[in-house]
Amino acid sequence: MADVVLRNLAAGSPTPDGGRLADRLEISSAGTSGWHVGEPMDLRARAALEGRGYADHGHRARAFESSWFGSTDLVVCMDRGHQQTLLGLARRWAGGDHYDGRLVMLRGFDRRAGGAMDVPDPYYGDERDFETCLAMIESGCAGLVDHLAASPAIDR
Repeated sequence: MADVVLRNLAAGSPTPDGGRLADRLEISSAGTSGWHVGEPMDLRARAALEGRGYADHGHRARAFESSWFGSTDLVVCMDRGHQQTLLGLARRWAGGDHYDGRLVMLRGFDRRAGGAMDVPDPYYGDERDFETCLAMIESGCAGLVDHLAASPAIDR
């Protein structure tokens, strides 16, 4: 859901030169395990997104690959468990903590999150759980887009 929301918000975010933030980003999604690799988006996630006017862009699940750390500027994590898993992968791949600063929590960009950093996994829940997660994701992605749009690296 975060991939779809972030793409949508970035497409609507102008840059100082008249372009769109989405044109300066490579946005992709991956899980920390291979449980659903190759499968399309969960139907409940798709329904929640469509209910808020978002369209699935053909998402297929895939697992994060350690080699991506070398070419990725920012890895946005949904919960602390994912962040810890990815920190371990990054440290094994790089032989140290070189990439630690690139692993951030989505809700860290949400001014309303307070100290709550995790977006709970709605998989074993119902439609309401997907709606709740989507609201958290929208708020976090809005803050992330503001952060990225203000980044001097975007001007490159």
